[in-house]
Amino acid sequence: MTADLFEDIHTSEPAHQTLAPGAVLLRGFAREAGAELLAALDTVLAAAPLRHLVTPGGHTMSVAMSNCGPLGWVSDRRGYRYSREDPLSGQPWPPMPENWRALAARAATEAGFSGFTPDACLVNQYQPGSKLSLHQDKDENDFSAPIVSVSLGLPAVFLFGTPQRSDRPQRHRLQHGDVVVWGGPARLAFHGVAPLADGDHALLGRRRINLTFRCAGQAL
Repeated sequence: MTADLFEDIHTSEPAHQTLAPGAVLLRGFAREAGAELLAALDTVLAAAPLRHLVTPGGHTMSVAMSNCGPLGWVSDRRGYRYSREDPLSGQPWPPMPENWRALAARAATEAGFSGFTPDACLVNQYQPGSKLSLHQDKDENDFSAPIVSVSLGLPAVFLFGTPQRSDRPQRHRLQHGDVVVWGGPARLAFHGVAPLADGDHALLGRRRINLTFRCAGQAL
C-alpha cells in the first residue's frame, strides 16, 4: 500500500470531530506544514537519538522515542518521570523547534484551549507492528493544560477512551497531518495506538512520527 500525500486528504469526515467533551480531532490541521515540521526532525534526533525505553516492569517499548524542549519524558526500572537532561548523553534535551511549538499552540487554541505553552515534546516513531498500550498521561504536575498530538507519516488507529480503564475505547483512523487535542474532562482519558499496519508514505516511508506536546508543569 502506498500512503502518498494525496491519500491523506479526508473527503467525508468533518474537519473538527468531537471525540468526547474536551477532546477534538482536527482533521488535516498540520497537513500543509508537514514537510516543514519534518525538516526539523533530523536536528532534534541528531542531538537526542531515538531509543526504546524500558518500563518499570522491565518490558521494552516497541515504539522508539526521544524528546525536545526544557523537559523530556523518560522511563526505566525506576519509574516514569520527566527529566531536564537526556539520560543517554547527560546533556539538556534539544530545544523545541519554534514551528513545532507554534503549531501546537494554534491547534490547542482551535480546540478551545488558548494560551497553551508546552515545555515538553515527545517524539515517537512507529514502524509496522509498533503499538502503544492504553495509558493515561498523568506524570505531569499540571493537568489544566491539554495534550496536543500531531500525526505524521503512515496512518494509524488511535484508541481513545475515558478516564476509566474499563470503558471500551473508540477507534479513530489518523492520517498524515491530523491533530488530536484533549484536556478538561478528557485530560486523563485512557488512550493508545493499535499495531501499525505496513505501508509506504511519501515523506516518511514505512514510518509514522507522532509529536506529543505537554505542559509538564515542573520547576526547571
